[in-house]
Amino acid sequence: MTFTGLAVVLAMQSQAETLTAGAAASTLAITVVGTLLAVFVADLVSHLAVHAKTPTRSELSHMARTSFGAFGAIVLPPIFIAVAAVGRWSIEASLRASTIALITALVLGLAVVGLELLEHG
Repeated sequence: MTFTGLAVVLAMQSQAETLTAGAAASTLAITVVGTLLAVFVADLVSHLAVHAKTPTRSELSHMARTSFGAFGAIVLPPIFIAVAAVGRWSIEASLRASTIALITALVLGLAVVGLELLEHG
């Protein structure tokens, strides 16, 4: 999800001079929700293909928590865009801050993977 958010934010940065905060928020929301729904549907379809039956309520709940739990990875960009929407920042500043936050999250994630590999490798 972080990569998706970063790709959208970077694409919007190239159009920042003509982009409104509302359009940025809508674009990000549509992309994130669409991606999360695609992940959920892929999980559901793979379950159907492997088990040849629909998931139980418990399995479906787990799929939903797993898929939509990824939303937490991109909490800051909508907040930064909201700050631009109320006029405290420019849209350019909010997109720049979003880029920094998302790249930082990716770097921290890479550090965690590296530490895990050192620990168990």
